[in-house]
Amino acid sequence: MSNISTKLLPNIEEFVSSISVESISKERKAVLQPLINYIQSKQDQDEVTQLNFICTHNSRRSQLTQAWAKVLAVHFGIQIESFSGGVEVTAFNQSAINALINNGFKAELEGETNPKVSLTFSENHAPLVMFSKRFDDAINPVEDFAAIMTCSDADANCPFIAGAERRIPVKYDDPKLFDGTPEEAAKYAERSLQIATEMFYVFSQINKS
Repeated sequence: MSNISTKLLPNIEEFVSSISVESISKERKAVLQPLINYIQSKQDQDEVTQLNFICTHNSRRSQLTQAWAKVLAVHFGIQIESFSGGVEVTAFNQSAINALINNGFKAELEGETNPKVSLTFSENHAPLVMFSKRFDDAINPVEDFAAIMTCSDADANCPFIAGAERRIPVKYDDPKLFDGTPEEAAKYAERSLQIATEMFYVFSQINKS
């Protein structure tokens, strides 16, 4: 485990080492179990595990889950490809980016309206290049993937995701509700921690043998 963990940037490793899954309820673990089962089935068949995290605007929750899924998979030595998308195109929200920076990621932005954000999480893994896009954008997989629905609106507005092997709801409260309030930074940090904790739990349950 230790040499796997050193693949992460030191500040991310420190953050990950502080995670406790004891905060996850039995009910929430039941929500996460279909995702665990899907990843395990792909690992057992020695197939590429592709996860596309989807919310309405591909701005906050789906971006956070894409980032943390990749990081925690690396932490536990699980091979996956992590993607995200939305029903509408907006931009990767700056407060969500800031939350990840505060958790130890390094971010570089290119462009203005819908900037491409290069998130570095490791010295020996390519950065995640993240921006707001539709779930069926050309950068995303077209078949053999799981669609992870991270919000109720996207789940309701996307009754069919072409090419998805599985559709798995793992919904999170929207930190957007606190935009422009004194609680904004704290709520984005809270959501990032929740998602990181749950992705830690998910990948800790995967049997690599």
